[in-house]
Amino acid sequence: MMISGLVISLFMQTFTIAAEPAPPQVAAPQALSPAACERGVVDPGNPARIERAMAKAMRGERVVVGVIGGSITEGGAASDVEHRWASLVAQWWRTTFPQATIELVNAGLGATGSDIGSGRVGSKLLAHNPDFVVVEFGVNDSGKPHVHETYEGVIRQIMASPSQPGVMILYTMHETGANEQDKQEPVGKHYGIPMVSFRDAAYPDIQAGLYPVSAVLADAVHPNDLGHAYCAQMVCYMLERIRSQMPKDYKPAGLAAIPAPLFSDEYARTALHTSENCTPKSNHGWKALDTPYLGPGWESNTSGSELEFSVEGTTVALIYQYKKDDMGRIEAKVDDGEPVVFDGYYKDDWGTGYARFVVVGEELAPGPHTLHIRLLDTRDEASKGNLFRICAVLCAGVPSKTP
Repeated sequence: MMISGLVISLFMQTFTIAAEPAPPQVAAPQALSPAACERGVVDPGNPARIERAMAKAMRGERVVVGVIGGSITEGGAASDVEHRWASLVAQWWRTTFPQATIELVNAGLGATGSDIGSGRVGSKLLAHNPDFVVVEFGVNDSGKPHVHETYEGVIRQIMASPSQPGVMILYTMHETGANEQDKQEPVGKHYGIPMVSFRDAAYPDIQAGLYPVSAVLADAVHPNDLGHAYCAQMVCYMLERIRSQMPKDYKPAGLAAIPAPLFSDEYARTALHTSENCTPKSNHGWKALDTPYLGPGWESNTSGSELEFSVEGTTVALIYQYKKDDMGRIEAKVDDGEPVVFDGYYKDDWGTGYARFVVVGEELAPGPHTLHIRLLDTRDEASKGNLFRICAVLCAGVPSKTP
């Protein structure tokens, strides 16, 4: 089953990679083969929610297509907005349902995983009442210690949102073929979510030598235009399968209840605190600023500066700027717990750095807690300053949310 011709024409590009000494050039196919597409179907899941979104589009109504993930979803390495996989998926909806008004909400954000995503998904995506959502954290969740809990938290928040959107999961890949699919797949299966994998579709052909990985990736993880096209084709392949199997007299039925958590619902109940919505309990030497990624946070470069927050939740985490610059260190603790030291200096050059998620306290008792932060006078030997930027405080297990 192939994606519609108009959408394919939008994302067809051929890339040739020269080999040594100079045999004929090897080009990746302009579109994934039907066999590759079928191989990339991880699980067809339960299509009921997506069918409801399609029925809405068939009636000519407004349909909001939402995506959330890291820089791959944001559009990293695509030549322009139109070549991002999310834009190509939205185009499928516009082409397939010309009578409907299709709006795209792209909540992808570079260098963020489902940990930070659990704090962003409400305001950046669900506030727009999406009808269909694609979740992509297959690369950026790599190495995260709480991936089961944070990923399930994102999924539960989406499924419990008032618009009851259809959900699909897209797995992308590192150039080695690695991703977090094995950890995230059980969550998708538990909630009956259709899942597709760019990795499963393309990497076997790469391993077989049919084309090099550089034909579809611009660097270690970011798809180039053809890679974005392949990602979109996998999502649209599943969408087309669902659409073609809908009965002509389709009538939406009631949706099944959201099952009990597989791992935890802690990150389904989050609060993201910034200087825009939170006033510290006490502040000595920190000032509000507009930090990268998450908006207004706090910064200081004066050793001994202290911050205290009154927070609530069973886990308290910090999100701070991690950058190769003259960055310092902080000491943080929750209540009378053991202090933990976090370093703002990052040895690799990522320009503006990225927002790092770290847990300060977990398995906390329900009720209010105090988060204490102090800027230290020590720093990495490669740093010449003590600047520290806090992007946000993220609390999970907040009792006010009950998805």
